[in-house]
Amino acid sequence: MSSSTPQTPAKSGWALAIATLAAILATLIVNTLSNLYPPQGRNIGEISNTILSGVLITPASYAFAIWGVIYVGLVAYGLYQLKPAQRQAAALQRVNVRLIVACVAQIIWVYLFTLQLFNLSVLAILAILFALIGAYLQVNSARSRVSRPYRWFAQIPLSVYLAWISVATIVNIASALYSSNWTGWGLSSAGWTVLMLIVGGLLAAIVALQRSDVAFTLVYVWAYSAIALRHLAAPTLWLTAAGLALSLLIILSIGRIRRRAPL
Repeated sequence: MSSSTPQTPAKSGWALAIATLAAILATLIVNTLSNLYPPQGRNIGEISNTILSGVLITPASYAFAIWGVIYVGLVAYGLYQLKPAQRQAAALQRVNVRLIVACVAQIIWVYLFTLQLFNLSVLAILAILFALIGAYLQVNSARSRVSRPYRWFAQIPLSVYLAWISVATIVNIASALYSSNWTGWGLSSAGWTVLMLIVGGLLAAIVALQRSDVAFTLVYVWAYSAIALRHLAAPTLWLTAAGLALSLLIILSIGRIRRRAPL
């Protein structure tokens, strides 16, 4: 296969391509409206900073600006996959089905979280996570080098989205446990936070080492750096988060040297 978009001839794909773009735009609109007109008077950020302020693994507020990057990437993908060559590619059609599922689950998650149904919101974010894992594996399934547009408009947006959702899943589960007054089986909240940081860091390290995925890894570095900055007064937490962020950069460098992967 040449260095072009991985494709297999399929149906024209117009309906699926339009549905994909519509799902992305609907998710963006719902997320925007939930911030401007939250159902119970508090948007997601306000809930995190008030009701869930004791969830230690939540990053500093500025970290959530990454949603702007995520939505720009998703809209770019939505437009990219409308092109004839892309919408007819069987691989991207499979990606689109999974992405639509993720978008629908994202909309459901927004309402569950803003309604403070935190336990149910875990189910929704897991649905997003699993759908995105499938989309990520599919969009990265080509064994030969892909075109630059495919990389920038398909692979990178899904890498960024999946990485942030994987971090958000950990935070969401911690939030649900916190809201349920979970006692931690005798382990302190700081201890559980360190454990969750390590688990998340190990997952990111596997992706960095095996796939040399710069976008995915840098999202984790961004999130862990924000967690470290939020807890500068707690040495155990900020040293763990900062140490893991630095370690991920080193592991990514090692992975790229081994694979000699292009940017």
